[in-house]
Amino acid sequence: MGVRIILLRHGQSLGNVDELAYCRVPDHALPLTPTGEREAAAAGPAVRELLGDGPVAVYVSPYRRTRRTLEMLDLGDRVERVVAEPRLREQDWGNLQDPVQQEVLKHQRHAFGHFFFRLPNGESGADVDDRLAAFLEKLQWRMEQEPGHPETVLVVSHGLTIRLLCRRLFEWSVELFESLSNLDTCEYRVLDRQGDHWALDRPFDQWRASPDGEEQTWRRGVRPAP
Repeated sequence: MGVRIILLRHGQSLGNVDELAYCRVPDHALPLTPTGEREAAAAGPAVRELLGDGPVAVYVSPYRRTRRTLEMLDLGDRVERVVAEPRLREQDWGNLQDPVQQEVLKHQRHAFGHFFFRLPNGESGADVDDRLAAFLEKLQWRMEQEPGHPETVLVVSHGLTIRLLCRRLFEWSVELFESLSNLDTCEYRVLDRQGDHWALDRPFDQWRASPDGEEQTWRRGVRPAP
């Protein structure tokens, strides 16, 4: 099958249905809702089929909702290792959020642009992009240089993070990135290495045409590991 990376967004979380939850629960501690638990369990058969019989390396955001999503997939003994990877966490919005300031920041971020706008006491999309570049370089090194590292990888992460990971891998423009939608909860995308190219199984939903005219490319040449 060659090298394969499955990118999976977590199931529905409390923060997806109650934005005020961020005011009383730290982002990293937000749980799945009952619907999110069902979504994760329902995603299990499709993810297991994509992963095959193993071995599989899992890299998961250390947030509660992503770790619980992974548990609900019921991957069995095909998993060779599970790595809680902080670089796969959600964009940092700071600590417990004030609801009034949260609304103001959302409007400012939308007007300024999701990639470059830096949240007070938090991150910009560009900051997330930088840490994902480091993750991808390390993952490529491990897969090419570390004896026995599985060629099949599951990444369980967050909507913006997955979108930025693909932006970095396929070198999409900032304008195109900002025109794409996040995956739905428990939606996935598959990256396959085909010879000297990475290929994405299908595009992201796009809510507008990219202002710079760029379109999603689904193939990109493989660079040598640093």
